[in-house]
Amino acid sequence: MGLDFSEILVVGVSSRALFDLEEENEVFRTHGIAGFRKYQLQHENEVLNPGTAFHLIQSLLQLNNQASKQIIEVVVMSRNSPETGVRVLKSIKEYNLPITRAAFSGGDDLAPFIDAYDVDLFLSRDEKDVQWVIDNTNCAAALIYNPPKDFNPEKNRVKFAFDADAVVFSGESEQIYKEQGIDAFHKNEEENEDVPLKDGPFAELLRKLSKIQEHLPMTIELTPLRIAIVTARNAPSHMRVIKTLRHWGVYVDEAYFMGGLSKDKVLKAFGAHIFFDDQDTHLASSSQFVPSGKVPYKSDSPLKKYEKKKEANG
Repeated sequence: MGLDFSEILVVGVSSRALFDLEEENEVFRTHGIAGFRKYQLQHENEVLNPGTAFHLIQSLLQLNNQASKQIIEVVVMSRNSPETGVRVLKSIKEYNLPITRAAFSGGDDLAPFIDAYDVDLFLSRDEKDVQWVIDNTNCAAALIYNPPKDFNPEKNRVKFAFDADAVVFSGESEQIYKEQGIDAFHKNEEENEDVPLKDGPFAELLRKLSKIQEHLPMTIELTPLRIAIVTARNAPSHMRVIKTLRHWGVYVDEAYFMGGLSKDKVLKAFGAHIFFDDQDTHLASSSQFVPSGKVPYKSDSPLKKYEKKKEANG
C-alpha cells in the first residue's frame, strides 16, 4: 500500500544542493562524462562536504522524531548515473541522513520526475530544471545560491523564511509597483485590504507547512517548525498580507515588514535555514548570511519580461 502524501512534506533536493559538488561539476564541464566518471570513482570513499541545503534537510528530517507520524520525506535527485552516484549515497549514510528515496537520471533532466515522486518543494542548482518545474508543475521550486560562509543554525528547530509578493502570493501587486510606483501600490493594497491575495508559486507549500505543524507535539507558538514572512512591504500595505494568511487558515510565527530596508540582518537574527525570494538584489545580500534560493517567475509572466528587460539594460 502506498503512503498517503497529503500530510507529508516531500522535498526533492538535487545532490548539488545537498552537498558541495562544485569541483565535481567543473570536472564534468571540462572533461565530460568519461572524466567525471573517472574522478568520482577515484574519490568514491571521500565524504562530501555539506552544500547550501544540507542543514535544512538535516533539520527537517529530525522533525519526524518529534512528530506523532511521519511528516517529512526527502528524495535526493541527481543527473548522475547510479554508478557515479555511489559517493552521494555513501555521504548520506555517513551523515546519518534517513533518506531512502533517490532518483539517478543518468544525465537526463530531473524535472519530469517531480510528479512521479509527489514532490512539494524542489531545490536545485540547475536553472533550467528549476524553470521547467515552475513553468510546468504546481511544485514550489527554487534555484539554490552558494552557501553562506559562517552559517551555524539552530539544531532543534527548522526555520523557513519567505518573501511575500511573487513567492507566497501572486505577482500582481508587485507588477503594479514596478509599472506605476510605490504610491499606486500602497493605494491598491489599502483599497483591497479585505480581498485575499492570489496564490503565488509557494502558497501550497506554506499551507502544507502549516498543516504538518499540527502533528508536532507542542503548541503552535513553541513549534520546532517556524515560518516567517520577510517582505519589503510596510504600512499601509502590510494588513492585506496578514488578512490573506488568516483567510487561508495559515499560522505564520513571525512577520517582518521591512519598508525597503535590507533583509539580511533580519534573516540572520531569525536564523533562517532557508530564505526564498524572487529578486537577485535581495538574495545577493541574504545569501551571505543564510541559505537562500531564488524563485523564478513563470516564463510567460509579465514579471519575467520586466526582469529580462532590466537585464538587457544592465
